[in-house]
Amino acid sequence: MKAEKVIIHTDGASLGNPGQAAIGATIKDEQGRLVARISQRIGRTTNNQAEYRAIVAALEEATRLGAKQVDINLDSELVVRQISGQYRVRKASLKPLYYRVKQLQGLLKSFTINHVPRRQNIEAHNLAKIALK
Repeated sequence: MKAEKVIIHTDGASLGNPGQAAIGATIKDEQGRLVARISQRIGRTTNNQAEYRAIVAALEEATRLGAKQVDINLDSELVVRQISGQYRVRKASLKPLYYRVKQLQGLLKSFTINHVPRRQNIEAHNLAKIALK
């Protein structure tokens, strides 16, 4: 299925920080129909690295599906503020992930990233938690 514009929800989770981690994401078209779902373990990492890796995986999948306009929603205020340029990325371990997000963002016509409360991110959160089990 091709969708020009998609709405993405992502979440990263780790058991411990760092600890065993997983990512979850949903990619939906403008009508709210599910286009793709991501739920996978990613090994040992920090929660913030998992948050970034969820965004990278979702953006890679969205671009592979032909999306040109992307709205991303996640419940990590830190990551949203770093990607939107409000905060600098100081941790060396996050910089390559940040640059990969920016690289993928450059392939798109439009890109927005929004902080949402966890209750609005349940689907992605649950996908990450399922992958951890």
